[in-house]
Amino acid sequence: MRAATDSARSALLRQALALSMGAAISLGITRFAYGLLLPPMRDDLGWSFTLAGSMNTANAMGYLLGALCTPALMRRWGASRLLLVGAWLASLFMAGSGFFTEPTPLLLQRLLAGVASAWVFISGGVLAARLAQREPARSGLLLGLYYGGTGLGIVASALAVPPVLAWAQGQAHGWAWAWWALALVCALATLVLHAPARAQASEAVAPTPSGTAPRRFRWQDFGFALAGYGCFGVGYIGYMTFVIALLRQQGASGASITVFYALLGLAVVGSSRVWAGLLDRHRGGGALARLNATLGVAILLPAIAQAWPLMLVSGVVFGGVFLSVVASTTALVRHNLPALLWPAGISAFTTVFAAGQIVGPVLVGGIADGPGGLALGLAVSAGVLWLGAVLAAWQRPL
Repeated sequence: MRAATDSARSALLRQALALSMGAAISLGITRFAYGLLLPPMRDDLGWSFTLAGSMNTANAMGYLLGALCTPALMRRWGASRLLLVGAWLASLFMAGSGFFTEPTPLLLQRLLAGVASAWVFISGGVLAARLAQREPARSGLLLGLYYGGTGLGIVASALAVPPVLAWAQGQAHGWAWAWWALALVCALATLVLHAPARAQASEAVAPTPSGTAPRRFRWQDFGFALAGYGCFGVGYIGYMTFVIALLRQQGASGASITVFYALLGLAVVGSSRVWAGLLDRHRGGGALARLNATLGVAILLPAIAQAWPLMLVSGVVFGGVFLSVVASTTALVRHNLPALLWPAGISAFTTVFAAGQIVGPVLVGGIADGPGGLALGLAVSAGVLWLGAVLAAWQRPL
């Protein structure tokens, strides 16, 4: 009996790890790898920081559109099918970004990639929540493993992009080759997603007990948590968009940037175990509040000091916290809603997350174009995160 139980637990862990490729595609690569490409594209194409930030704003707008239509698509297709469709489309749109140099088609490619990545991230989160339901005692770990896949995407980007940029340095628009390399990584990760998607495709959501009807998801029930999460969307994305540009300004070498970004990604992967207990214990907004506050400290460090050791500390702490903020909202939904309402709940949090990300890059980019530079932009981001921590702390369990 014990052997059978251990085998079942191992199978759940394997499915969670395979599902984590969805987070790797949707955030780790499709969203965050742009930070590595921003400096060479900005230098080559003569962009301002505002236009450079607008590329991630377009991606976030697409993410918002994708989040809004995901519940309807999931009801029609199911989470497993939507996961795979979104992953293949995200790979295609990533490749498309290597074929253009004008801002308008690049903005369109980033927007479409955002739509597809929202489908992947939300449907993958729903499948991960269903896995967590099968073993409540380890739910925080299983959810953390899924969201920690973002770190795998960040590490893959850190290892792939700098060598490709170095190889293509003498070519016109050599950064295009990095987009194509990232598209290939997305396609390979999508192949891994097929196994867990097929495994869950035939599983039905647990029915509501007879005599009870699932209530509708009400945004006002989660008002403080949603507001705090929106602040997270505004605050964190400025760091991920511009921190590599800040390192370049400070004279960091290509090898140093690779080390920084890879350590950040590894910290994301390890965060699933660090915060699992916190996600299991808090049924209200306590986890979201604590993680937002910690993230604000990590973002403030490079704004007040330029010492390389502090930059590494900032990257590791940021990586060890920011995806657990996302996992905390899925845990909040899972703790407080019946399974039939999980897609609506996760989609609502993803919607405010996307709305915040629309504001963040343009806000920080606009500040960075002024006399305060990127340091002031990051300081503002930290303040927004601390506001989000205060708001989330008011969220009570339903």
